[in-house]
Amino acid sequence: MEWRDEGFVIAVRPHGENGAIVEAFTAAHGRHAGLVRGGAGRRLAPVLQPGTQLQLTWRARLEEHLGSYTVEPVKARAGAVMGDRLALAALGSVCALLSFALPEREPHPRLYERTLKLLDLLGDDRDWPLAYLIWEAALLEETGFGLDLSACAVTGEADDLAYVSPKSGRAVSRAGAGEWAERLLPLPPCLLGAEGATAEEIAAGLRTTGHFLEHRLAPALGERPLPAARRRLVEAWARRL
Repeated sequence: MEWRDEGFVIAVRPHGENGAIVEAFTAAHGRHAGLVRGGAGRRLAPVLQPGTQLQLTWRARLEEHLGSYTVEPVKARAGAVMGDRLALAALGSVCALLSFALPEREPHPRLYERTLKLLDLLGDDRDWPLAYLIWEAALLEETGFGLDLSACAVTGEADDLAYVSPKSGRAVSRAGAGEWAERLLPLPPCLLGAEGATAEEIAAGLRTTGHFLEHRLAPALGERPLPAARRRLVEAWARRL
């Protein structure tokens, strides 16, 4: 069995004395792991960093085997965010959430393209926090837990939407919320497609997407908690506020 594809590193773990098992998010083969011989050595270890874009060749005797990767670097990303702790935390969160949420060997081409665009913004664009928030909403959508923000769950109207129901994931207007407003999650305008967002709106949006990541997506995948990298990003954003 053999295929060639392009993807980026989302996780690396040592294997044996000098090898590494590399988990990559690829364009046509989804989240896919393979053994890189010498991956922990001096030549390849600096290449196999989260976010690094690679040309990958995967080989195995049988399709269900782990197989091995031959890698060729295409674009490094970790170095571009080393001077920005917040962007570095976002890179770690993206890679950890992909490794956590996506089933193995299942293509997600739309999410792949969206993720590439986000990674290229990190450290190079002031608007990347909003792009990250929208990416989390897209991850929920891709995994079957998307938010329904088209109209108020109570009134059916599409105007003045300000909240999200923590149970249904549907939008709620101010009028529809009534005395229940304090029990609902915030819906910042940026999640409805408004251009730009304040730091407070980003924080509010992360609270909402985080609720569904933690209470809908994670339980569906078993007993594992959300990756700590996601919590570190939210805490870093709160410190900026």
